[in-house]
Amino acid sequence: MTQQFPDSPWFKGNFAPISFEADADNVPVRGDMPSALRGTLYRNGPNPQFAPRDANHHWFIGDGMIHAFHVEDGRVSYRNRWVRTPKWQMEHDAHRALFGSWGNPMTTDPSVVGKESGGVANTNIVWHAGKLLALEEAHLPVALDSATLATQGAWDFAGALKGGKVTAHPKLDPETGEMVFFAYSVGGFFAKTMLYGVADKTGKITRLDRFEAPYSAMVHDFLVTRNYVLFPILPLTGSLERAMSGKPAYAWEPAKGGHVGVLKRGEPIASMRWFRCDPCYVFHYMNAWEDGPKLIADVMQYEAAPLFPDPDGKPGDPKKAIARLTRWTFDLATNSDRFAQTQIDDLSADFPRHDERFAGLPYRHAYYAAHGTNDVVQGFDTIAHLDVATGKRSLYRLPEGDVTSEPVFVPRGAKSPEGDGWLLATVWRAADKRSDLAVFDAAALDKGPVALAELSHRVPFGFHGNWRAG
Repeated sequence: MTQQFPDSPWFKGNFAPISFEADADNVPVRGDMPSALRGTLYRNGPNPQFAPRDANHHWFIGDGMIHAFHVEDGRVSYRNRWVRTPKWQMEHDAHRALFGSWGNPMTTDPSVVGKESGGVANTNIVWHAGKLLALEEAHLPVALDSATLATQGAWDFAGALKGGKVTAHPKLDPETGEMVFFAYSVGGFFAKTMLYGVADKTGKITRLDRFEAPYSAMVHDFLVTRNYVLFPILPLTGSLERAMSGKPAYAWEPAKGGHVGVLKRGEPIASMRWFRCDPCYVFHYMNAWEDGPKLIADVMQYEAAPLFPDPDGKPGDPKKAIARLTRWTFDLATNSDRFAQTQIDDLSADFPRHDERFAGLPYRHAYYAAHGTNDVVQGFDTIAHLDVATGKRSLYRLPEGDVTSEPVFVPRGAKSPEGDGWLLATVWRAADKRSDLAVFDAAALDKGPVALAELSHRVPFGFHGNWRAG
């Protein structure tokens, strides 16, 4: 008999997985779906097949499920599919979970000990060099068919990254078409070795380097400008010893402080310069760019890492688990190893996005999911737009109880000015226990959605999505 999911916050409400795959050719649309909006919004998130084997389960490690909304001629179709990693397939065939949480060998079924799980592919989804790639923290990307979402298998860049991995937030250079990427804990569980790589616009690997971080950390995202790459090492630390003793695999250790490695693109890895900061945490970085000898980055900075405990398992302070848009400034012309941190918005928020045509370049329009009341327990109930040039902010507050995903900006056209386009988000309708695809005019966010594609089921809370035109 299949085991029931445990009584845990990660399996309740819209965190709970759905147990089916579905296709809907004609999703009901309310409002005026823009006729010029043509393409597919892909979203990725955890949707575990089976109840976990141990109590150390975390939302971050459920099996990946892709949700695709195709928009064309004012109509919307929808499809969802699990990413069929080796882990997913082995567990599907066994009708139960086989792998321990975070890959813990102590709680893994003996039948799969030593077998490659292939990860969960549950965090992000990007289009590069003609491939749709599902990504997570610790394994290779998984290629998918862009129309059917059928799993095509792990993508190792034609063998150039065999046995390697790519984390969930590669950066796509809008000027060169390159995919700049990194990985952490390369070479073993919770190792402090990092990987830095570049694939050109055809998908060919042109650079692979390894370097040692100050300590083993969960490095979810990083920063890339036209000429530099920045690697933040912040004290959400990993420990195999902790995990095997039943304590948290990842935990908040502020005494280790924060570090950011700065490397000029094209220069040898030995030339990396390390900067320091007081302990803080950032899951997601809005954008970074150059201003003369300075590097500027807008980030969602937490005082302490949310969702993770102290090393002894004690829950973190919820008052510190609030992120606000903060500007980091690195002055490369000085000898200081410190950098400036200045808060530029007071909203509690995360999932920052901007017009990706300006990735790594100066930009003006910032978008993010926010807590209108700073009540993080209730989820993101507000979508925000900040004009970083003027400081003007506009908001759309969802009806009470509803929660938004990360907003994704879609330009009206390839040559449209920055900010001229739409914001797309999936919205959990708590009262109806289902989800909508919401489309907003990005320049008039406060007026609410111009169109809603209304699903009859839930899209469970997930992480990231991206738009592919056409």
